[in-house]
Amino acid sequence: MTLLLNMKNIERHYETPAGVVRALDGINIEIQEGERVILLGPSGSGKTTLLNCLSALDSPTGGTYTFHGAEVPRNHSEKMTSFRRENIGYVFQFFNLLQDLSVLENILLIQELAGKKDPQRAKDLLELVGLEAEINRFPGEISGGQQQRVAIARSIAKRPTLLLGDELTGNLDTETSQKVMTALVKACVQENITAVLVTHDESLVQYATRVIRIDSGKIVSDEQTSSTSEE
Repeated sequence: MTLLLNMKNIERHYETPAGVVRALDGINIEIQEGERVILLGPSGSGKTTLLNCLSALDSPTGGTYTFHGAEVPRNHSEKMTSFRRENIGYVFQFFNLLQDLSVLENILLIQELAGKKDPQRAKDLLELVGLEAEINRFPGEISGGQQQRVAIARSIAKRPTLLLGDELTGNLDTETSQKVMTALVKACVQENITAVLVTHDESLVQYATRVIRIDSGKIVSDEQTSSTSEE
């Protein structure tokens, strides 16, 4: 496997009136291309802070972060934005689809913003997540689980190297969550995308190739899994 990213001694500290908050406190992670990593931990453990540092939405206050062997920009908004545009796809808990655009148009817009408009690929991605019959419907006309699958297709439309998800099944019931995660795994395998997903839902471990547990800003366990969820 090929090394995608490497974080060494990553710290993210915040100054507060009550003192220093150590949101990340010496994180060391190597992630290989093609892995599907799930970050598990209680509320306030540092999961989302770590995701924000991985995506360059936030800058660590200490340590080094390299991506494909190059140092990831920090404390420079334009360079951080360029890094995200070129490398990162993001799926949020809330679908963030544009309600006045059809399912297909939501995908096409992201492609256009990335300079990679390709209507056939957009249709293929919707087929990949099982929504080929919904391409002309509007987000308000489909279910929450279907909207999240549109969000997954949208996030990979620009061919990201790394897909990040923050509680992406947090608003979905168990059956719908399984459908969404099955679609995500299928898309990552077919598109050769590495994924790091934050969740508190232990049942999602079955979709990962690796599970990292974090608490109080530190990694407490890091284990490979025998995922059988590829379809």
